[in-house]
Amino acid sequence: MALSRTSTTGKYADFEALREQAVALRRSGLSRRQIRDELKIHNNDILNRLLQGEPPPEWTKRPNAKDDLRARARELRLQGWTYDRIEAELGCSRSSVSLWVRDLPKPERKRSSEEASAIARRGWEAKLLLREEERQDTKDRARQEVGTLSPRELFLVGVGLYWAEGTKDKPHARREQVTFVNSDPGVISTFLAWLDLMEVDRALLRFSVMIHETADVAGAERYWADLTGAGPSQFNKTTLKRHNPKTVRKNTGESYRGCLVIKVLKSADLYRRIEGSWYGIVCGAAHRQG
Repeated sequence: MALSRTSTTGKYADFEALREQAVALRRSGLSRRQIRDELKIHNNDILNRLLQGEPPPEWTKRPNAKDDLRARARELRLQGWTYDRIEAELGCSRSSVSLWVRDLPKPERKRSSEEASAIARRGWEAKLLLREEERQDTKDRARQEVGTLSPRELFLVGVGLYWAEGTKDKPHARREQVTFVNSDPGVISTFLAWLDLMEVDRALLRFSVMIHETADVAGAERYWADLTGAGPSQFNKTTLKRHNPKTVRKNTGESYRGCLVIKVLKSADLYRRIEGSWYGIVCGAAHRQG
């Protein structure tokens, strides 16, 4: 509905008088909605004309959320916070943080590079410790799940160990003698338990040590003698590996004791049983897959 200054009838006949009322209400602090309800004006175009040039009161202005964020970002930056910390604290983008605080001085580094490296190293060491605990926990649970082996289980394990680490008979070289070589004490102990299961007389066992000449030869000989419980007469002469000065050995230190060779005398029949049992395992696994 349009207003006419010459109209003498109607609700909006005196536009200037109505404008004076609207302006007075506006300057008294009323909002557009309050002025509309007070003057019963429900046409936005007319209300705009009546209030033209009159700014809204401060209380009606909608606050700008980003103004608050900007002020808080600047406050934190002055306290020495980094971009990352401000970004995480306020939940805003890094580009906004940079825009708001780029005129402020860069905070001084509170730690030296050595201190920062030490902190990082301690954090990494703690992480490595946690990983090692997880590894050990997994190994312990697996060990407990195995439990005590039945005779059949030990038999199969021993056959598999021998076929992996023992000497084999060849068509061009008959070697039907049980000879087993390994450096792992656990493997050696398990193989000896397997020989006991197979009722092999310990008196038929002969041992020898193979080790680098630069290692603790005497200490290794004592170690394997204690582990096997064999007497000096069952140990043959130790085989020394010559050291090549052009190579760098990794198998050094107290834990290095070389390899132990176990030979079983009069063991042709035992060897044949091992080979036959191994191919039985192979066939059994193939049938399972099929």
